[in-house]
Amino acid sequence: MAFLDKLLGKKKKTSLKAKCPITKEPIEEGFGFMLTTAQIVASKKFWDMVMTEPETMSYTVSHFKNQSSGTQMRNMIFEKHSGVEKPWMISDSCINLFDVDKQSARENAKKWWANEGNFNPANSGPAAAALDAQTFKSLKDYAVLEAGRTRVVLQ
Repeated sequence: MAFLDKLLGKKKKTSLKAKCPITKEPIEEGFGFMLTTAQIVASKKFWDMVMTEPETMSYTVSHFKNQSSGTQMRNMIFEKHSGVEKPWMISDSCINLFDVDKQSARENAKKWWANEGNFNPANSGPAAAALDAQTFKSLKDYAVLEAGRTRVVLQ
């Protein structure tokens, strides 16, 4: 049958998959929370976590030792995260990093699943486009200049 399907041009329906960009854990169909990039970058808990991960801790230490290279790298990390176009499918294990309406985020995820990944909630796109300039600058200042300060021990 597979041979005939291939011959006749029939394609098997591929199953939609989702993976949390934070934890990298797979998200089962019908589950997860969908957040916009603006909602992601608005979380101080998120930035404290990102800036103190093993891969980024050296930049954070350098930043708090007033080394411009560390600050530049933290700025690049912020730009990378804040510029994400697509909404984020977040797992149950890290939704508490974000101060959002969980019910609404769960409903958006369900809409995403129901539409086979073709659903974007309101205010999707890069954070700078969804937030006013002052709010964006304030969030960027926290992420680049302050995030992780309480977790860094300077010698």
